[in-house]
Amino acid sequence: MHKVVHSESLKNALVQKGWTQKQLAEAMGVSAQSVTNWLKGDDFPRPDKLLRLATTLKLRLDELIQTSTHASEKPVVAFRRRAATKTTEAHIAKAQSMGTLLGPLVDHLPPLRALRTELPNPSTSYADLQRAVAQTRAKLGIGQQAVLQYATLIGEFAANDAFIVPVLWGEKQNHGNALHILLPAQRVTFIYLNLDTRIEDFKFWMAHELAHVYTPDLAGSETGEDFADAFAGALLFTQPLAEQAYREAAAPSRKAEAIAALKRHAQEHAISLFTVYREVQAYARARNLPPLPLNEGSDVHAVRNNQRGQLVSALLFDPLPPEPAAYVAAARSTFGSEFFPSLQRMLREHGTGASYVQQVLDVPLADATAIHATLMR
Repeated sequence: MHKVVHSESLKNALVQKGWTQKQLAEAMGVSAQSVTNWLKGDDFPRPDKLLRLATTLKLRLDELIQTSTHASEKPVVAFRRRAATKTTEAHIAKAQSMGTLLGPLVDHLPPLRALRTELPNPSTSYADLQRAVAQTRAKLGIGQQAVLQYATLIGEFAANDAFIVPVLWGEKQNHGNALHILLPAQRVTFIYLNLDTRIEDFKFWMAHELAHVYTPDLAGSETGEDFADAFAGALLFTQPLAEQAYREAAAPSRKAEAIAALKRHAQEHAISLFTVYREVQAYARARNLPPLPLNEGSDVHAVRNNQRGQLVSALLFDPLPPEPAAYVAAARSTFGSEFFPSLQRMLREHGTGASYVQQVLDVPLADATAIHATLMR
């Protein structure tokens, strides 16, 4: 992949500002020859200079960078959207720009693994899903009715060169609660998980992202999203668990008692009531049994929305927002993430500025500056 600055975009931006190349060089703190080399395609700005160039000229990275990248080498992105939000072209372009910037970080990651888990023929049919889930749980060394622990999920990301990036994006401010960026050329994945998420939803999103890791060819497609949702629910609440919950919830004549039975399972497995309900109903359909006489909206979601758990960030940090050092430490200790140690190596080796941190974490510059200072100590 050969990257060059999009000279026409840069020249047009200079015209709009009424600047010469020399004035741009002065604003950038570089030589006039450096700007000339960028325009001619003889050189490409380092990440910190690239970000400063984009900020100075008010250009998006996708407007500033021209690549000869084949479509199969472009970053592949997938969002775990918040309810009622829509993924736009702007969201995709921004995420792909983040992926482009993550490319130089790969050289600073731990040695990559040669063997990874992939599901060869992913299918959302009930029987196929249950077979895939049973084999996955056997591989992970846990029984079909065991609680799937966070530590097991985290370890499986690491085993497949998927690097968790815990972020604090706010409970409602951001478009998505998770972002998956696959760099096909390097075969490396970055999983952004929003810690400002309710605890009962967090494990499902992790399992959803693991499904993407297992099916890289489907990443970024609607088919991939459908499979990831189906796989996550089945992995967290398997057929034997759904069968038991169905028996317990179908026996009572009152809705409140049926809901209470499902809630017990949800609490035991640290997942949402909706996930349990959905898997139980899927089990009933597969076995030609009467569905539970519960309404998804007025019964299940109403109870779920009135009894929300704490945010993951609130469970991890007190007070909020955390100090940068505590945040970086938790990424390593809680999520086993090599992201910040790798980022630290890159920053120190190349002297990359805080604007790079801002772009790859998608956080305000003030927060990025504080994190940058912590990593540079």
